[in-house]
Amino acid sequence: MRIALNATVLRAPRTGIGHYLAELVLALSEYPELELQLFNGWSWGSDLPATALPGYSALSKFIKQVVPDAYALRRLVEQNRFSRGSTGADLYHEPSLWPFEFDGPMVMTLHDLSHVHYRHTQPADRVAAIERHVTGGISRARRILVDSAFIGEEACRYYGIPAEKIVVAPLGYASRFHPRTNEQLIPYLGQLGLQPGKYILCVGTLEPRKNLQLALRAYDQLPAAMRQQYPLVIAGMMGWRHEQLADPLQRALSDESIRLLGYQDDMTLAHLVAGARLLLFPSVYEGFGLPVLESMASGVPVVVSNCAALPELAGPAGIYIGPDDDRACSDAMQQLIEDPSHWQKHSDAGLLQAKNFSWQRCAKITANVYQQVVGF
Repeated sequence: MRIALNATVLRAPRTGIGHYLAELVLALSEYPELELQLFNGWSWGSDLPATALPGYSALSKFIKQVVPDAYALRRLVEQNRFSRGSTGADLYHEPSLWPFEFDGPMVMTLHDLSHVHYRHTQPADRVAAIERHVTGGISRARRILVDSAFIGEEACRYYGIPAEKIVVAPLGYASRFHPRTNEQLIPYLGQLGLQPGKYILCVGTLEPRKNLQLALRAYDQLPAAMRQQYPLVIAGMMGWRHEQLADPLQRALSDESIRLLGYQDDMTLAHLVAGARLLLFPSVYEGFGLPVLESMASGVPVVVSNCAALPELAGPAGIYIGPDDDRACSDAMQQLIEDPSHWQKHSDAGLLQAKNFSWQRCAKITANVYQQVVGF
């Protein structure tokens, strides 16, 4: 079975959807009956790119600034290249919100509805383009894969999708996420000026829905001595409307208790996760929450919002807080720092909860959907 898979997201540095696609492709490669053909926006191939295109993010931003209707023009070129190369494919799988036209059966992955709930955090022309493509894609798709039951139910309500068209395929975690000894962590953490178990970690693109304002307020309520010993480390790219965080971040950075690391490569991030005392993930909206799963798989306790798909993911391992409750958030962090037995309890619970998720399981569900749609 030939599968045409849109892999254009892999041109940029990998975040959530990029990691999803890369790990899914690797797991699906274990199915000899599937022949995956990856479209990179210009050409086709069967191999995953090792890294993002050098300078892609800066070049893309520049083109959008100087070329009128850049989204529409790029889309026209990509559609032409896609159509020429997808001839003969038995099925087309679109892993994001920008499905191409395809004369055949299609499967689409809907990771979340952030384009609906947080349209104000993205450029208006991009939101308009998403709306044009995603609605048509949902109507054409034979099956809609979703990361969580939460998103499946939300998509049914918002788009009127029949429940039988939705298939939940929970994500997994890469093998690089696992508990590590201090000796394994020090070479990576030392380069960042960090010590194993001596920092609080936030991971994610800096954008409003990640609710980092709560993290900053809660962290500020910790005792001063504790903040000196346990800095708050934020790892992630700048997102749309990140200027909303500028003032509180600048104030926090002035006393060096908060460290803004920016985007980290895969192995550095895996060590950064494994070395944290805890993961603070107060996001108000997630279709899944890969950093939470990756932290649990690394034996790191997670403090998460009681919102969206996060309770479904973290289960009994999560320490839950209201998305506006900075006092509860601060108390949760302090207890994980001061109480070793409490820390160990949630570390063990996270390792157990993480075993419920794997890319092999995600790939199996996805391959079954392919077979159902094509009728093999």
